[in-house]
Amino acid sequence: IKSSEQVQSDASLNSQTDRCYHGGAFFKAIGEGFDHLERHQQVINADVLDAWFPPAPSVIETVTEYLPWLARTSPPTHSEGLIDTISESRGVPQNCVLPGAGSSALIFLALREWLTPSSKVLMLDPSYGEYSHVCERVIGCQVDRIVLQKTDHYRIDIDHLSRQIQDGYDLVILINPNNPSGHHIEKKDLKVVLEHLPKNTRCWVDEAYIEYVDASASIAKPSTPTSSLETLAAASNNIFVCKSLSKVYALSGVRAAYLVGNSEDISRLRTLTPPWAVSLPAQLAAVKALESPEYYNDCYQKTDALRQQLSTMLSQSFPGSTQIVGVANWVLWIPPVKESEVAPWVARCQRHQLFLRTFADPGHPLGSETIRISVKDQMTQVRIIEILQATQPQR
Repeated sequence: IKSSEQVQSDASLNSQTDRCYHGGAFFKAIGEGFDHLERHQQVINADVLDAWFPPAPSVIETVTEYLPWLARTSPPTHSEGLIDTISESRGVPQNCVLPGAGSSALIFLALREWLTPSSKVLMLDPSYGEYSHVCERVIGCQVDRIVLQKTDHYRIDIDHLSRQIQDGYDLVILINPNNPSGHHIEKKDLKVVLEHLPKNTRCWVDEAYIEYVDASASIAKPSTPTSSLETLAAASNNIFVCKSLSKVYALSGVRAAYLVGNSEDISRLRTLTPPWAVSLPAQLAAVKALESPEYYNDCYQKTDALRQQLSTMLSQSFPGSTQIVGVANWVLWIPPVKESEVAPWVARCQRHQLFLRTFADPGHPLGSETIRISVKDQMTQVRIIEILQATQPQR
């Protein structure tokens, strides 16, 4: 276990302490002012975890047909139609669902309502950085971390987690599958862990990539995620499931997500949510996406195959490298070079329009030798390998 104080003493905080870095350097090539949108077809944005596939055809067709009206029209005030669709497709009561403009909006809303500087939070390390940012830099509460070991490929010790969550925390945060390790706690095991959760401790389960889990397990209809804990959260007093619609529905740009929990806590958060929190294009896109399970089921199956392809090409092209391959849409890769050579290599890739995610932030547990590469279509992944080979350090 590592505390907030220990983490901050390990290394200086990033100079931009008012924000959390999430990749997205590829906008250097396109222009943050959107000056060169035409370049998006040449840029390989493998530094973010956006879907490689487009939204469902019904999403594209409907948004395209009605875009002028969608852009100028006020959306349903509280996303009523989206809530209905989530409730029906996920099998959870409407009063247990709170939509938001992406999972980050829900994270900032709920955690700032539930936590104070005197609160105590437990999370995994490494894990999605926005949670530690909100808890430590925005709220200022104590954060303890279960440090996952590189030698074990950052896998989670279920027994250790079960014991640790009993230590009087106000909130336990779990990302499942975990980001950036990509590893997943099976539903039956996580339910056993949560049986040890004290009544006064909330548990937040982030399931941004859960649909990929079912695809990798060859379950018949992964777009109705059998690995999800949504129904458990709706029936619980202290378990909450946050579901981003960005990554698995190819809707990162429109920003839509939802939180599932008990009706009392969800009602309180709903009163703190501003009207029109989710845009009309986002509400419509999310509804059409949730109504297209067969399309996305096929995309998840293809993602599983593409991840395996990317892993194989990296192994064959760069003997001696190390990989951590989970169940989601990326591969963690430690290339067979000196750690000091990784950042210059990634910079050379950028000059060839390939953008990769590194973890050079001071004190980051993955270390600056690790590169995260998101899954792309087959031709793009071949191009990724070609660029890596063309720019690799000379021996």
